Amino acid sequence: MSGFQQARVDLGARLRRLREAAHLSGKDLAARLNWQASKVSRIENARQSATEDDVMMWCQAVEAAPDVVEDLITQAVALLDRQGSWRQRHKSGLAGLQEDIRDLEARTSLFRVFEPGVVIGLLQTAEYARNIFAKVRRVYGGVDDIDAAIQVRMRRQEILYDPGRRFRFLMPESVLRYRLAPDDVMRGQLDRLLAVTTLPNVEFGVIPFSAQLPSALLNGFWIYNESMVSVPTRTKDFLLRDQEDVAFYAGAFEELCEVAVFGEEARELIVQVLVDFAKQSTA
Repeated sequence: MSGFQQARVDLGARLRRLREAAHLSGKDLAARLNWQASKVSRIENARQSATEDDVMMWCQAVEAAPDVVEDLITQAVALLDRQGSWRQRHKSGLAGLQEDIRDLEARTSLFRVFEPGVVIGLLQTAEYARNIFAKVRRVYGGVDDIDAAIQVRMRRQEILYDPGRRFRFLMPESVLRYRLAPDDVMRGQLDRLLAVTTLPNVEFGVIPFSAQLPSALLNGFWIYNESMVSVPTRTKDFLLRDQEDVAFYAGAFEELCEVAVFGEEARELIVQVLVDFAKQSTA
């Protein structure tokens, strides 16, 4: 077992013991916290990482001693900040990773996302996601739970229809053209993007090939509210909470938006890529 997964197991076991000492079932605790019962099970069985907020709420519900609360929060923060390798994290399964992300998204009202190499996860079709997950599993290994991971990813997308949240998505034109899936899957994915651009709480931008870039498109990043930035690399996922870091990435996002096209212009570009795919398919 990897060090990252063992840390999740240890934290989950400690939280389970607190729940049991309070004579609460998992369903009882979930009801007190207004969670789905499955979330309690996932945390206790190390299929999902407990956040600092999760631990605080859990400890309040079971009336844990202050010193225990402080120790558990420290453990949870260390787990989330250890920047564990993707290879280690994937050993526990793709579905578990998707649940972790879904839980973070549930606490976010403003999303600013830039992805330079792949269609943003919240916008992926099931078949596009299947092709991406298959590539991820080939590189990092882990359990074969692609179907379960796709189901969670599709559930994640329900958040797009919450009018209380705002989404700002940004991708370069190259992402629309990369053959990360068969042509029919790519066409379906592009159709999905056309539909998403019509949602009133979604701002979808494309950086055209012709744009004069303000900087090199080195890596993607997700900004959650004004509090955290996730910067994934090939080996680690860096979670940055320092306000200077958050402000830096927020500024970088706005610079990229200045050279992107939105609304009807973005849709026209997507349609042109669809036309090009059709031409290449019949050539």
